[in-house]
Amino acid sequence: MIVAVVLAVVLTGGSKSSTPPSNFPSVGSASSQVALPGAILVRNLFKGIPQKGLVLGNPNAPATLTEFIDLQCPVCQEFESTMLPTLVQKYVRSGKLNIKMQPWSIRDFPGGPGDSTRGQKATIAASLQNRAFPFAEILYLNQGQENSGWLNDNMVLTAASSIDGLRVQQVPNDAGSSTVASTVHDVDSTATAGGFNSTPTLLLNHKGQKPQVVARSLPDLKQLESQIQSAIAG
Repeated sequence: MIVAVVLAVVLTGGSKSSTPPSNFPSVGSASSQVALPGAILVRNLFKGIPQKGLVLGNPNAPATLTEFIDLQCPVCQEFESTMLPTLVQKYVRSGKLNIKMQPWSIRDFPGGPGDSTRGQKATIAASLQNRAFPFAEILYLNQGQENSGWLNDNMVLTAASSIDGLRVQQVPNDAGSSTVASTVHDVDSTATAGGFNSTPTLLLNHKGQKPQVVARSLPDLKQLESQIQSAIAG
């Protein structure tokens, strides 16, 4: 609960970092000189929790929460900064729930700066190093105005520099790879097939059962927790 509150404070304070230097570290650290505000909190939130690809937590957990999120979506920002920490602390860390992230890009407009697409690809690239969740979280804590060009290549490198153990330059390198392109296609196709048209879209299921949509925007945390407890119980 404390982490969730502090993350919200960091969020409402906004990013106070100046334009970061071009000499990024080869390997990221929450304690690095170029680390974004909130990096230590993000480190503590996810420390010790297994991550594999786009899945956070025990792969054999009895329940899974699937989140379709856009990295420049302000509603996603509110969910990720004020509610996700509670879910991580109460259900993921205990091994009862895992979270499957599906980075999406539906908030770009034609001819725009492409913040959603760049964030989607970079987050999937970070997942190849099993650090998608802290990477996405630090971007949400330092999110800029929608479609303003805030999520540029410099921001990707700065965010990567803020995450412990993340090979910084590998993120933009992998973002243009066929592996990332394949995952982008899979996420986009799944969202289209499901008829999703907003973020965050949340699905929940007991292991082995079909995921069901439980939210198409910001959920009510108390209700979501009740649904998670039901899914855990099966």
